[in-house]
Amino acid sequence: MPPAHLLDLTRLVSRLGRAALTGVDRVELAWAERLLEGEVREGIPLFALVRTAWGFCLLDRRGVEKVLAVTRGAPLGKADLAGRISRRSDPLRARAEAVARRESVTRCIVPGLARMLRRLPPGTVYFNMGHANLTPRVMAAQAGPRVVLIHDTIPLDHPEFTRPGIPQVFARKLAAAAQAELIVHTTHATRALTEAQMARLAPLPAGVVAPLGVGLPAPGGFHLPGLDRARPFFVTVGTIEPRKNHALLLDVWQALAQRLPEGAMPQLVIAGSRGWLNRAVFARLDARPPHVIEAPGLSDAALAGLLQASQGLLFPTQAEGFGLPPLEAAGLGVPLIVSDLPVLRETLGDLAVYLSPTDVYSWMETIERAARDGRGWGDGVRGQAATGGKRALPDWTTHFNTVLNFLRQTGPQDRTR
Repeated sequence: MPPAHLLDLTRLVSRLGRAALTGVDRVELAWAERLLEGEVREGIPLFALVRTAWGFCLLDRRGVEKVLAVTRGAPLGKADLAGRISRRSDPLRARAEAVARRESVTRCIVPGLARMLRRLPPGTVYFNMGHANLTPRVMAAQAGPRVVLIHDTIPLDHPEFTRPGIPQVFARKLAAAAQAELIVHTTHATRALTEAQMARLAPLPAGVVAPLGVGLPAPGGFHLPGLDRARPFFVTVGTIEPRKNHALLLDVWQALAQRLPEGAMPQLVIAGSRGWLNRAVFARLDARPPHVIEAPGLSDAALAGLLQASQGLLFPTQAEGFGLPPLEAAGLGVPLIVSDLPVLRETLGDLAVYLSPTDVYSWMETIERAARDGRGWGDGVRGQAATGGKRALPDWTTHFNTVLNFLRQTGPQDRTR
């Protein structure tokens, strides 16, 4: 039997039935789709590993196809007895893990993982592309090459933006990742930060930079109560948490309201759900600031349609691992005003206007000018994005090929369990 691929789907399974997928979820989904194609076209068997409250599940191709079907909207199904016992406080997670148990070809309790994985062909490559289930036990149980994608090290570089305890949890994940044969980085900027953190843990594994692909959903219709489509509006995309810097935009809109007449005021649409550690911002939003509209839970098509109808995307993030929203907006031909961060300079090039994420005045002046100049203010950026500009948007095929070609060139690296 030829060497197989083993993809960790723990994160994606944990998200089954949720309203929308995060950027990291989409990466795990993209890899599942690519490795499924690998089994069909290249004859490389695909398995998936899922950690549940009751241990580990091993899925084959049919099980992966079932998980992807549910991700795309197929019925989730009911929770089993194990889920009802172990996930009483999270019924949706109970139903999600039941899918993995029903579709598994075999299961084991935690201490039996290495024994279970001996069923797989020698040289099987383990892929962990979503940070979940990244532990020393899981890494040690793999006999073949181990590939880990590190999206960013924000919990360690900026602990002030994370919930209590998360930096310690992430440090343990990074220590486990240091056992891998290959670390995938999405940009050179994030590689530098990640390797600076990993250098304290162990000798650095091999690394490769493979920018994530940018998917462009077909723009669809949208309806937002309170939005006046006859007036200019800007959109910001992302969970409402401190790192995304919504406070700066609220300050900008408050300042604009003091200097502009009512009829000249632009609108701000916040496309994202409320997150964590942001009570002050939540209180400001609860006070219903004029010309500011919250829009959580938009579909991909509705968000794309909203962006295309807007004056531009605002992205004042204070730290970022890759920055999918501005890349996706650029692909739709939407002008961008973003934070001046190395990672965004690397991915966006000349497709954006860059401002300091702490300079309220510069953001206010730039937004006011863009609103006053109408849709034509970003024609240069729109034109570059539509034609590929000087910075072609990354694609998934190149991402996958960069990683898989590296593995082919280095060859199998079996170890004794």
